Amino acid sequence: MTFEEIINQDKPVLVDFFATWCGPCKTQAPILEEVKQHLGDQVSIIKIDVDQNQAVAAQYQIRSVPTLIIFKNGQIRWRQAGVFPANELERLLKENI
Repeated sequence: MTFEEIINQDKPVLVDFFATWCGPCKTQAPILEEVKQHLGDQVSIIKIDVDQNQAVAAQYQIRSVPTLIIFKNGQIRWRQAGVFPANELERLLKENI
């Protein structure tokens, strides 16, 4: 499945643009695990390494990591750079289900 196919799903897709060398990205990772446990199959959560996927990172003008973007049907519904708490992410995702 391509990135475009993933973000064009009918359910919300949270994309975590990250880098392996990024400290805050390491902080965000377990938060995303918690969100996935709470919301299950209602949402998709994927991680995109900006160093290995430079074209996608450039396409979405990722300037800092982590950057979180919620897509639904290929449209950006929400975007935020920096570490974001689980309860806020869950609320945002539920609004888009």
